[in-house]
Amino acid sequence: MSEILIRPAERADLPLLKDFEQAIIKTERPFNNCLKADHFCYYDIGALIDSSRSTVMVAESDGKIIGSGYARIRDSKAHLVHDQHIYLGFMYVAESVRGQGINQLVINALIAWGQERGFRDFYLEAYAQNAPALSAYKKIGFEPSIVELKLSL
Repeated sequence: MSEILIRPAERADLPLLKDFEQAIIKTERPFNNCLKADHFCYYDIGALIDSSRSTVMVAESDGKIIGSGYARIRDSKAHLVHDQHIYLGFMYVAESVRGQGINQLVINALIAWGQERGFRDFYLEAYAQNAPALSAYKKIGFEPSIVELKLSL
């Protein structure tokens, strides 16, 4: 693989990014039996690209997009010491290039975007059963915080 470029996503990237989103949903479906069976979207990727309160970054190699992620400014819960934080999501790396540090490059770029705006607190979510994702995020320095528990009767 040649050099990896991390760059902000453009509207022209939307068709492929929407495919990435569906791949994420397919990967996460076994972890959550409450996901709708029909086609749905987690994100409004176009709005994330357009907003001044968010950015979508892509990893590109040989002119081909191979990974993605977004950072968005969110209001924090009232009991926290910070009023706002950066929330990360839409983490995806093409299967053929996983395990090569691409996710870390994307996350580092998203963190840099947040730091440039004065943020020091970064959050993301992952399914507790998704061991590869948890391992990757812990390797970067993220630590488990709150565990959400679910009961479906």
